Amino acid sequence: MAKDEGSIPKSRVRRTAQLGSVIGTQGARYAGTRAANLARSSERASEQMDRRHLEAAERMVDTLGTMKGAAMKIGQLASFIDTEFLPPEYRALYQDKLADLRTSAPPMAWSQVRSVLDEEWEDPVEELFEDFSHDAAAAASIGQVHRATLPDGRRVAVKIQYPGVAEALRADMQNAGMIMRLAKALAPGLDAKAAAAELKERVLEELDYEYEAQSQRAFSRGYKGHPFIHVPDVITRLSRGRVLVTEWVDGVGFDEVKERSRAERDRFAEIVFRFCFGSIYHLRHFNADAHPGNYILMHDGKVAFIDFGMTKQLDSEQIELEIVALEAVFDDDPERLRVALGDLGFLNNPKKVDAERVMAHVRTVGGWYMEDREVTVDSRLVMEAIAAVSDPRSEFFDLMRRENVPANELMGRRMESGVLAVLGQLNATGNWYRIGREWWFADDPVTELGRQERTYFASRGEKPARSFSARVT
Repeated sequence: MAKDEGSIPKSRVRRTAQLGSVIGTQGARYAGTRAANLARSSERASEQMDRRHLEAAERMVDTLGTMKGAAMKIGQLASFIDTEFLPPEYRALYQDKLADLRTSAPPMAWSQVRSVLDEEWEDPVEELFEDFSHDAAAAASIGQVHRATLPDGRRVAVKIQYPGVAEALRADMQNAGMIMRLAKALAPGLDAKAAAAELKERVLEELDYEYEAQSQRAFSRGYKGHPFIHVPDVITRLSRGRVLVTEWVDGVGFDEVKERSRAERDRFAEIVFRFCFGSIYHLRHFNADAHPGNYILMHDGKVAFIDFGMTKQLDSEQIELEIVALEAVFDDDPERLRVALGDLGFLNNPKKVDAERVMAHVRTVGGWYMEDREVTVDSRLVMEAIAAVSDPRSEFFDLMRRENVPANELMGRRMESGVLAVLGQLNATGNWYRIGREWWFADDPVTELGRQERTYFASRGEKPARSFSARVT
């Protein structure tokens, strides 16, 4: 049978071959261009190399967009984390092209996604909605979103899972090489089997839209009526395993936010920081998928957070242990930090690790929110932090090989690195440490957003006194 051109490649062999083909082809073309450039003028050689890089970026976006699944997620991640492994003059080009995967990935034809709706709903689309756009408003790695209007006039977003993407994603998760490369991008010194299992579990949860609906409802309840954070309501009666219907949100995307004034960018960044990190302490639940395609700046100034397919719940004991480790950093106590990281599972044998170097490593990775000062997060800071946990050339690499990333901490580190990358794209400035102290030690808020948030949670019965007993006085 002929293969449907619009279908997703599902087998592990075919998906690996497809990705390998584009990488190999472009590599060969680079070599050919470099060889031909030896006989060209410098101006002509530069022009040809620019054309080759543009072609490579466009081909990579096309391939990853067609493959969907985990392969596309890697491209999304690369779109907003600066990398020094690309020539400096071409980083922006690749990031701009890969950014298309966040909000305008290649959508599937209506005839293909309509089949999912027919299988998931007992009644036809025409009877359930007053209006339903056949054109996708957005397309991502696992599904695409369509605008629709309910009979009562409410505008909604209908996220439809691509037919065949479940098989494709499971094929990616069975690809040991791909999953471990993705895991090791977060940290080289990890418990490989446990981390792979945790990553696989979280990624495959994204296939279950009923599970995502449950998570989104929890966040929507937790932030209902919040002064600057909005989580769209779920339309439960129409949501299914492969279809998620939520309130529609109007606003502007991340690329437009990046063009706003510094004050607007700083405010947006603080809201992202408060939502992503603050949810740990307010809800004991956080969204691990921190890429900027999940944020919408609404016209009233609130930021809407969408896509709750990859979330993680924490117990109070784990949160308390993390605060103990933070206190050790703030008190400049390397020995106490070494013990705390051992208790969390980050150090397999704490006594064999130099406590001073552990302190230096932690401050390199998280100093941006561990130091009491105004910090501007730029690409240099982002790369230093990422290199400190993943680059073999890092001065901490020998230490990293003795460290471990516990499986239950993997998603937290993913969220943290994602937020750092987002703030870096915004060139955001803030005293992130002082904001964090509101959660860790119940300090008085130092920003207007903090005061609004304190009032909000107080109105819901949450006391400002910290519920985690890390410090004994």
